[in-house]
Amino acid sequence: MSNTNPARGMRDFLPEQVRKREYVIGIIKEVYEKYGFEPLETPAVENLSTLTNKYGEEGDQLMFKILERGEKLRRKLEGGGVKSENDLSDLALRYDLTVPLARVVANYKNELPRFFKRYQIQPVWRADRPARGRYREFYQCDVDAIGSRSMIVEAELCAAVSEILERLGFDDFVILINHREILRGFLEVAGVDEKKHSDTLIALDKFDKIGEQGVSKELVERGVFTEEGGNNFIRQFLELMKLHGDPAYNIPEKKTAEFKKKRTEEENLTVIEKLREFIGKNESGKRGIESVEQILALTRNSPAYGQVKVQPYLARGLSYYTGAIFEIGLDRGDFSGSIAGGGRYDGLIGMFGKEEIPAVGLSLGLERILLIMEERGMFPEEIDKRVAADVLVTVWNEDTAAESLKFAGELRAEGLRVTVYPENDKLGKQFKYADQTGVPFVCVLGDDEIRENTVTLKNMKTGEQESVARDEIAGKIKA
Repeated sequence: MSNTNPARGMRDFLPEQVRKREYVIGIIKEVYEKYGFEPLETPAVENLSTLTNKYGEEGDQLMFKILERGEKLRRKLEGGGVKSENDLSDLALRYDLTVPLARVVANYKNELPRFFKRYQIQPVWRADRPARGRYREFYQCDVDAIGSRSMIVEAELCAAVSEILERLGFDDFVILINHREILRGFLEVAGVDEKKHSDTLIALDKFDKIGEQGVSKELVERGVFTEEGGNNFIRQFLELMKLHGDPAYNIPEKKTAEFKKKRTEEENLTVIEKLREFIGKNESGKRGIESVEQILALTRNSPAYGQVKVQPYLARGLSYYTGAIFEIGLDRGDFSGSIAGGGRYDGLIGMFGKEEIPAVGLSLGLERILLIMEERGMFPEEIDKRVAADVLVTVWNEDTAAESLKFAGELRAEGLRVTVYPENDKLGKQFKYADQTGVPFVCVLGDDEIRENTVTLKNMKTGEQESVARDEIAGKIKA
């Protein structure tokens, strides 16, 4: 017997789940469009050359690659000399939505406006190990602004994402911010060889998952430091970590929202001052600190005020980031990990063309948001209890089937959602079906009703039945 489960790391979505996904996606679209972002879609499959060498070593390893097809594949297999799977692949499923966006901007640069603001909500695929809230196929909800180096863009993205999360009912989110120039300055002050910066950032990005010892071990394995040097580096790094401690920002519930915002602002000032002392005269670090200060100032009168927190340990492993980097987490402690992330990537689009085009973006993790909302009971009651139809129209016999279909059309024209029972079963079976599927009303259209131009209306919640004139039934149900 064949296995009927979906492939590992993939999922089926039943109607109730789809409705909840559409509810969340609807709010995300509404807010993004409110901020002037336009929709974009790209193919699920990209040329392998488009995606490789854009995500760093680990990202490239997690791509789902697609074998060449037909005669071309057969010739390669028979000819030998195949050294890796890349020699047999020419396409891959998209790993994220950012690189495809960069390709689109480079390809259509003469057709797009100078400042292009887009959102994109589509699935991506990663050959990762499935875990709680982590899948091999999942949706990303990206919002990006192309063409400007101004920090206004970062501030607008933080504001939009903050508004989305507030409308969904999250009151404990925090937007962690750091800057690649701050990290660069830190690595230079700590004496890390420039050739090892990328390896170091990949390791640091795992700090919240593998801890001090895990990062120290990985830095040694990657040849960043000897064991002794690695430990010294970690000690310096921990000094910065102590500025904020745990990324969760736990303040007692009795404290007001205004207090939390003021407290975050005060802590950010302390962190920035300590960063200045540590980085000293390093030019990269100074530039990064100035950019972060500007973003904080620009978010002061937006929905993001008090939600943005400077976090010196934030690295984000993807290699294409060049400026401010963001990660959004939750404070309550019932979920570990982030629900969104992103940053500035001024160099990525230039990899597809001759000119460097500035860009910055954020990506919401739809699957994780849905998981948390489900576990916390955050969906509105009407979403949780929504059923497929408002009314079920019965079929009395084969001769009345056409009239039942006609009547269903009349109700639909009045804005009601109507399902017609597909067979002329006993009336009891039709009522039972309505009860099982949660349909609140049943309209019985038998020979007598058709002759008298009436309908027998049954309320499935109360069990009451009444005869109603056919042209009044829609208003009765709506009332």
